[in-house]
Amino acid sequence: MDLALAPETLARWQFGITTVYHFLFVPLTISLAALVAGLQTAWVRTGKDKYLRATKFWGKLFLINIAMGVVTGILQEFQFGMNWSDYSRFVGDVFGAPLAFEALIAFFFESTFIGLWIFGWDKLPKKIHLATIWMVAVGTVLSAYFILAANSWMQHPVGYRINEESGRAELTDFLLVLTQNTAVAQFFHTIFAAFLTGGAFMVGIAAYHLIRRQHIPVMRTSLRLGLITMVVAGLLTAVSGDRLGKIMYEQQPMKMAAAEALWDTEGPAPFSLFAYGDVDAGHNKVAIEIPGLLSFLAHDDFSSEVPGINDTNEALQEQFGPGDYRPNIPVTYWSFRWMIGFGMASLAIGAAGLWLTRRRLWIDERLRTGEEQVPRLALTRARELGPGLTRWYWKGALLTMGFPLIANSWGWIFTEMGRQPWVVYGLLPTSAGVSPGVSQGEVITSMTIFTLLYALLAVIEVKLLVTYVKAGPPELTDADRNPPTRIGGHDKDPDRPMAFSY
Repeated sequence: MDLALAPETLARWQFGITTVYHFLFVPLTISLAALVAGLQTAWVRTGKDKYLRATKFWGKLFLINIAMGVVTGILQEFQFGMNWSDYSRFVGDVFGAPLAFEALIAFFFESTFIGLWIFGWDKLPKKIHLATIWMVAVGTVLSAYFILAANSWMQHPVGYRINEESGRAELTDFLLVLTQNTAVAQFFHTIFAAFLTGGAFMVGIAAYHLIRRQHIPVMRTSLRLGLITMVVAGLLTAVSGDRLGKIMYEQQPMKMAAAEALWDTEGPAPFSLFAYGDVDAGHNKVAIEIPGLLSFLAHDDFSSEVPGINDTNEALQEQFGPGDYRPNIPVTYWSFRWMIGFGMASLAIGAAGLWLTRRRLWIDERLRTGEEQVPRLALTRARELGPGLTRWYWKGALLTMGFPLIANSWGWIFTEMGRQPWVVYGLLPTSAGVSPGVSQGEVITSMTIFTLLYALLAVIEVKLLVTYVKAGPPELTDADRNPPTRIGGHDKDPDRPMAFSY
C-alpha cells in the first residue's frame, strides 16, 4: 500500500463498513413501517384478531430494527467531521440542506409519531392510533428522499455555484437538487428495493412458523402479504433500475462501461454475463456476452454505440487533466452482478411462492386449524405434490430473506465505487476530500472501534430478533380488542401514565 494514500484508503474503508452496515436497517425500516400500517388498517376495517396479532408481532420487529438504525445512523454523521473535513467544507452549504430536512423529519416528525404509536394503544381511538403509524411510514419515506437527494447531488451536482474566493460550492437552487432526474430515479429504485427487502423478511419469518405449524392464521396472512410485496416490488425495482441505468449512462458513462467491463467502444454493445481480463492492458481475456443488450439498456436500441472504458478515460483526461479516471473495475463489475443476481433471485422465489399459495400446493392436512378448514381440492393438490417439496421450498424461503439485503449492499457498493475517483462527480476528487490532519493510526483506531461496536450491535440485534421471532405473535386481551373511543382512554383515571405496549 502506498503510505501517502493510506489515510484516504482507510477512511474509505471505514465509511464503507459503517454505511453498508447502517443500510441493512434502512430498507427494513421503510418497508416494515408501511406493512405494519397496512396490517393495522386491515384490523381497523375488519376487526379480525389475526390482523391485530400480526400488527403487534411485526410492529415489535419494526421497533427493534428502527432503534438499531438510529444508533448506527448517528455514527455516520461523525465521519464527515472526522475523516472527511475537506469534503464537508467544500459541499457543506449544499449537502447540509437536505441532511437538515432529513434530521428534522427523523428526530422530530418520526420520533413523535412513533412515541404516540407505542404508548397510545390504550389511550387513543382506533383510527387516530392508526394515523400515527401511517405518519411514521410517510416520515421514513420522506427521510429516505432527502438522503437520496443529497447522494444524487454527489453523483450529478446541480443547483450550485462555486465561490472562487472561498473555494466552496454554494446552493443556488434547492428545488432543483430535490427534483433532478437522478434523485427521482434513485429514490424510486431504492424504495422499491426496500419493499422487496421487507417482503422477503416477512416471507422468511412466516415460513419459519408455518413449517413448524405455529400461529397459522397470522402467519398465512403475513406470508401472502410478504409474497405479494416481493413480486410487485421486485418488478418495480427492475423497471426503476432500468431507468436509473439509462440516467447513469448519460451522466457517468465510465460507471456504465466499468459495470460491463466494456473496454473498447462498440456498437452494438454486448451485455456481459461473465468476464475476466487484464486491467493494466485494458482488455478481457475471457468474455461471455449477449450481443446488443447493453446498447438496448443504454438507448432502447440494440444497435447503438456505447463508449468503452479506454475511450471514456481518454475523454475524461482531456476534460479534467492527466490522471486515471477508471474505478476499481473488478469491484464495479461484480458488485453490479451481485446486485442484479440476488435481487432477481428474490423476485423469482417470491413469484414461485405466490404461485404455490394461489394453487394451495403448500397446504397439507397438518395445517388444518379450528378457525379455517382447508378445502378438499387443496389437500389433494398438496398430496400430489408431496410434503417434502413444499417443505423444501419454505426452508429455502427462510434463507432467501437475506437475498435483498445482499443485493442492497452490493448496490450501494456499486453506486459509490463506480463513481470513483470522485467524491463529487466532476468537482471534487476523493483524495481531496479527506481530512488533512488525520493520520493513518488515527483512522485505524476509529475504524477498529466502530467495527467492534457494530459487531456488538449486530449480536444484540440478532439476539433480539431471534427471541421475538421465536416467541411469535402475542395473545390478545379484551383491552387489545376494545381500544378507547376517545383520546385519553376509558379508565377512571385519565391522568394515569401511558402504558408501554410492548
